[in-house]
Amino acid sequence: MTSTDRPWPGRPVPLGATWDGEGTNVALFAAGATAVDVCLFDGHGRETRVPLEDPTRHVWHGYLPGVEPGRRYGFRVDGPFHPERGMRWNPSKLLLDPYARAIDGELSDDPALLTGTSTRDDLDSAPYVPRSVVVHGGFPWGEDRRPETAWPDTVIYELHVRGFTMRHPDIPARLRGTYAGLAHPAAVEHLLSLGVTAVELLPVHHFFSEPALVRRGLVNYWGYSSVGYFAPHAAYSSSGSRGQQVHEFKAMVRALHGAGIEVILDVVYNHTAEGDENGPTLAFRGIDNPTYYRLQERDRRHYRDYTGCGNTLDVRDPHVLQLVTDSLRYWALEMHVDGFRFDLASALARSPQHVDKLSSFLTVIAQDPVLSARKLIAEPWDLGDGGYQVGRFPSLWSEWNGRYRDAVRDFWRGAAHGLAEIGTRFAGSSDLYQGDGRRPSASINYVTSHDGFPLADLVAYQHKHNEDNGEDNRDGTDDNRSWNCGVEGPSTDTGVLALRRRQVRNMLATLLLSCGVPMLLAGDEMGRTQRGNNNAYCQDNELSWLSWDLCADDEALLDFVRRLIALRRSSPVLRQRSFFQGRPVDGGAVKDLAWFRPDGTEVIAADWSARSRRTLGIYLSGNGVHQRGPRGERITGESFLVLLHAGAEACSFALPGEPWAKEYAVVLGSAYDEPPTDPVADRLTLAGHSLTLLRALL
Repeated sequence: MTSTDRPWPGRPVPLGATWDGEGTNVALFAAGATAVDVCLFDGHGRETRVPLEDPTRHVWHGYLPGVEPGRRYGFRVDGPFHPERGMRWNPSKLLLDPYARAIDGELSDDPALLTGTSTRDDLDSAPYVPRSVVVHGGFPWGEDRRPETAWPDTVIYELHVRGFTMRHPDIPARLRGTYAGLAHPAAVEHLLSLGVTAVELLPVHHFFSEPALVRRGLVNYWGYSSVGYFAPHAAYSSSGSRGQQVHEFKAMVRALHGAGIEVILDVVYNHTAEGDENGPTLAFRGIDNPTYYRLQERDRRHYRDYTGCGNTLDVRDPHVLQLVTDSLRYWALEMHVDGFRFDLASALARSPQHVDKLSSFLTVIAQDPVLSARKLIAEPWDLGDGGYQVGRFPSLWSEWNGRYRDAVRDFWRGAAHGLAEIGTRFAGSSDLYQGDGRRPSASINYVTSHDGFPLADLVAYQHKHNEDNGEDNRDGTDDNRSWNCGVEGPSTDTGVLALRRRQVRNMLATLLLSCGVPMLLAGDEMGRTQRGNNNAYCQDNELSWLSWDLCADDEALLDFVRRLIALRRSSPVLRQRSFFQGRPVDGGAVKDLAWFRPDGTEVIAADWSARSRRTLGIYLSGNGVHQRGPRGERITGESFLVLLHAGAEACSFALPGEPWAKEYAVVLGSAYDEPPTDPVADRLTLAGHSLTLLRALL
């Protein structure tokens, strides 16, 4: 098109830029705007402004003949400028399409990005902002099939697309840190050999680094600063940013599906990269600020911030809710992803006063035939009053269980809390999830995640060491619930190092033997360290990237985790579909779950709250858990005894005799390089700070 062309009328749906083989339809929702131009950029960066006229129900639309995939574009939106009333329209700002399928170009830190909070700033932002890209969505999916792993059989591996492959020696250098790198056979082979069934990817929606970070020479590495809810982050593409990132992302999903691995996206719909009222104007603020954001009542130039990131997306508005659900369906249907983990999900369900289980967001997700069939995981908190909602999301949802994390850390560091909390969390957190008919799979169990210490640091640092972040060590939580085993940071003391190795194994074994869905942080299986940094969100370097140069201890740990996951996969009692009842099953004398003291007798009520207790035996009966053999016959599952001992001194544990077992075989333990081969009938000596798993021989 030329500067004198006018678009054809086009259609108000679908929103965004849609190519039909001959041209592109564009549609932008902008209630309150008085004029909208779509701005087309040629190969030399020259801009052509095409006015969109005659809006339909606040949607400005037009059809652009001859505009093909790869064409870059943006919007300029005019309207009233009254910041105190939330109105921030300013046609001098070039805006991204909220529905853009791809985004090309870098963001520069320049005053022209600001609209002004009192008087309108008319500096042109176009030289400093990226462009949206028209995309052709075709892709040869072939026989791609979603693995659809049942929740109880799921083992999640949380990873960063870039950090996972940046140092992998068997992946070509040009592919490291990209979608293609994660799809490379060397990366897939690690996932397969480990035995995980799903990867949970840190944010891959296109995001930008905050200006304050850039001024310190840092970047937003984690990516919790989204601006393109339909666009794969372009920096993770090895093949280009003019739509190639879309094709490469799909190829990654196809490769992972081919290996039987599900893809879950960590999505950030609670806030955007535009920050507070002093932040850059990139899209939503300039398109329709009063609609997209939650604003303060009295002076609407300010934002309600339930996220700690300067703004909160207003999902109560039907048009914003449509944006979120359209985005989710796009990733589910067009990009073939298998599920979503919602960052600060409580912020999405907020009414003006509290988190509302009947909110429009939760209601729409529940009735949507596409989204309700995907795996849905809530991070069930935000920063607002009453935001901590662990155990309170609707039955469709699973949740990151922060109480599980805290219980496991506290038990193994020796906090004097008694046994009730670790016992409840190990058995699936029925107190949180059973009341409304949910299953143990509602609990996503984890000990570490991207946010905080990795496991190797959890046992080596008592305090955070975030000086590299440039905030004088003020950032990051002080509630680490960590124990350095007697020495802060690196140590050459062989006793300290042995204790740390044991503690790492204790927590990994607890995680993978617990009832619920385990989530493993990438690198924990290989001893990854961040040198005491518990908030590495801005560290795009070897501090955050996985190292594949493994020492003998790292190799041994990796083998230990592989054995644990294989054991979980082969043992139905470790993948409970329903909560334990603590009662005999199948008419026998053995309970499905029983708790034992070191003297071999069952735990009594007073033991649960006794703060001095450090040792617990957990009997998991396979009698009531059946699996199918090769001919469809029912095979009774194995029974196990898990011995947790967080005391510093060795402990003699009297093993429960018949009817529980005649004798036991040691399967693995945190204190064993190789478990003993002879069965044990009476007593077993537990090393200090150790976990031992035994198979009941009946």
